[in-house]
Amino acid sequence: MAPFGLMSVGANLLTKSLALFSSASVVRCSCVAPVLKSFSTTTGGPPKRPLTAYITYVKEMHPNISRQNPGVKNVDIVRKLAQQWKVLTPEQKQPFQDASLASKEQYKLEVEKYKAQLSPAQTAALAIEKRQKVAKRKAIRRKKELNSLGKPKRPRSAFNIFMSEHFEEAKGNNMQTKMKSLRDDWERFSATQKQMYIQLAEDDKVRYKNEIKSWEEHMIEIGREDLVRRKERRATKA
Repeated sequence: MAPFGLMSVGANLLTKSLALFSSASVVRCSCVAPVLKSFSTTTGGPPKRPLTAYITYVKEMHPNISRQNPGVKNVDIVRKLAQQWKVLTPEQKQPFQDASLASKEQYKLEVEKYKAQLSPAQTAALAIEKRQKVAKRKAIRRKKELNSLGKPKRPRSAFNIFMSEHFEEAKGNNMQTKMKSLRDDWERFSATQKQMYIQLAEDDKVRYKNEIKSWEEHMIEIGREDLVRRKERRATKA
C-alpha cells in the first residue's frame, strides 16, 4: 500500500490556470486510486495491463480540458496533451510515473492471483496464447522494418490481379460476399479469359525476381544479410 501514500502528495487536479493552449502549466496527478482500481480482473478474464505514465496523464487531464473547451475536437485535445507532456519537467512528470509504477506493482499481484486459479490445461493454453501474441508482434515489427527498407512486394497471382481490378464492382455488401462473388466469376471464366491475367502474373514474377535481386544485393552491401534469402546468402558466400 506504500504507493498509495506516495501518490497522495500530488492529489490536486490540474491548476485552474491551465488552458488548452498553455502547455507550460504545472500539472499534478490526482487519480492514483482510480488507476489502480482499473486493473481489477473481469469475470473469468485476465487483469488489464497497467497504463503508462503518459496515458495516465492523458486520462487525468482530458476531462478537465474537454469541459473547458466544449467546441474542440477530441483528436485536437489529445494532440495538445501530447505536446504538453513533452514540455513537462521531470518533477511534473514524476506523479504520473509513480502512478504508473504503482499500477504495475498492482498488476503483478493481480496476475499472480489470476494464474493461481487456473487449471493446468488453462495454464498451458495461456502459454500458447502468449507465444502466439509474441510471434504476431515480431511479425508486425519485421514487416514494418522490411517496408521501411523498401523490400519489393511479392508477385501477385492471376486471381489476385483479377480480384484487384474487379473488387469495387463485385456483388455483395462486405468483404466475404464480394470475395465469394469474385471467386465464382473467376471459376466461370474460360481459359482464354483467364489468359490475360495469367500473363500479367508471369510478368509480375519477372518484376519481382529483378527487384528482389537488386534489393538483396543492397542489403548485403549495408550489412543486413539477415534479411537476404538463405539461398542467396549461400551463393554470395560461395
